[in-house]
Amino acid sequence: MPSFIPDLSVTLTFALAGFVLAITPGPDMALFVSRTMNFGRSHGFAAVLGTSTGIAVHTMLVAFGISVLIVAAPTAFWVLKIVGALYLVWLAIQAVRSGGGLLVSREGGKQPRLFQSYLTGLAINLTNPKVALFFVTFLPQFVSAEDPAVAQKLVFLGVEFILVSIPVVVGTVLFAEWLTVTLRDNQWVSKALNWSFAAVFIGFAATILFAEGRK
Repeated sequence: MPSFIPDLSVTLTFALAGFVLAITPGPDMALFVSRTMNFGRSHGFAAVLGTSTGIAVHTMLVAFGISVLIVAAPTAFWVLKIVGALYLVWLAIQAVRSGGGLLVSREGGKQPRLFQSYLTGLAINLTNPKVALFFVTFLPQFVSAEDPAVAQKLVFLGVEFILVSIPVVVGTVLFAEWLTVTLRDNQWVSKALNWSFAAVFIGFAATILFAEGRK
């Protein structure tokens, strides 16, 4: 077996843990639903690709030790928290503004480019310090610091986490598409969903502000 692949028991244990984390609601899942309900399945999947890219970036940062420095430095971590929280607040505002980017789609509404949905997914992941904390504190538990291939194994586990998450995020996007078709003509439900998305993003923004770096 190549040196960058962890033992089978570690791989399976991490897969189970990753699946549990993938089905745990978060701002990324709310984004997948809102983008799909806004602009269709393709934009939902574009947001998924963006968050997956963010996971890949966090994995590389952990593998090469940069994220540890960010989380350990109080000022850098504080800036990351503020930026992440403000970004989620901005998404919440967009959710309730007329013509905002998260509103359930209406005929003639402004259609963003797929790349914009991708960038939104990327930004929501990169500016979330809880994601950085997860990769700094959780991912290394499955490798040994004395292992000469520790960096390669961390990268392998990051890729594994993305692969394990795929069935969850694909199911989320498809469910949101079905929900959109079912509720498209119900304006009261549409407004309730818009305010629900706003509340979710505000809630996660507050949670991010209480995230703390490692002591």
